[in-house]
Amino acid sequence: MTPDRRQAARDLLAFYVEAGVDAPLGETANDWLSEPVAGSLPADAPAAIEAAPAPAPMRPRLERATPAAPVAAAPAAPDVAVMAAREAARSAATLDDLRAILDRFDGCALKATASRLVFADGNPKARLMFVGEAPGYEEDQQGLAFVGRSGQLLDRMLAAIGLDRTQAYIANVVPWRPPGNRTPTPIETQICLPFIQRQIELANPDVLVTVGQPSTGALLGVQGITKNRGRWFAYNTGTREIRAMPMLHPAYLLRTPIAKRHAWRDMLTIKAALG
Repeated sequence: MTPDRRQAARDLLAFYVEAGVDAPLGETANDWLSEPVAGSLPADAPAAIEAAPAPAPMRPRLERATPAAPVAAAPAAPDVAVMAAREAARSAATLDDLRAILDRFDGCALKATASRLVFADGNPKARLMFVGEAPGYEEDQQGLAFVGRSGQLLDRMLAAIGLDRTQAYIANVVPWRPPGNRTPTPIETQICLPFIQRQIELANPDVLVTVGQPSTGALLGVQGITKNRGRWFAYNTGTREIRAMPMLHPAYLLRTPIAKRHAWRDMLTIKAALG
């Protein structure tokens, strides 16, 4: 294999991992729609097979009945789960309390399919806080926010304005990875929203950056990331107003490199806001 083909293979594998394809099932694809129906014979079956007498029916064998498996408890109704999340989030006095509460919270079905809770990364005392949508594969494996390819690009963007993760706090609206990196449903977002709101309140940054449209819509209530990126909004925690700005998601920048010029302007705006 030539170096170019090896690099192409590595890039393809990296794309599969980022997309959530992390469990190969076979070497070749199966066309299940063309499989013969069970019990049917192909058109060219020998006449002797077709004329063979049917086997005698087997005498049923008595088997000991096995106890039925216990039925799992049905998940709480969405409105009940949202109310429980609000009450649980309000009870957190510190970020450590909030993380422990999330570890115990079972109101979001994503917890059952994720490997672990992805609470945050960086410095919770930093003046700058980023909030994305939900963890991806790498975040789910490491339990840290923004550590995959998007997170590596975010690190380079921070370095471009003289910052690193010790000077920023990074979290997500949804702290559990959706299966296959799918988009969280509106119900899943609403259930998790009280926790990230409390997390922002407890971290109390001076500048809040919503990364991508999903977190921008959930936290700031505005639609249209391309027209709103780089603009300042007021985010009210209930105790104070924080300057908030939407930014293009690094995953989008990886797919659309020409948009990095907009992200650079946004990073300069963030740097100026931090003084």
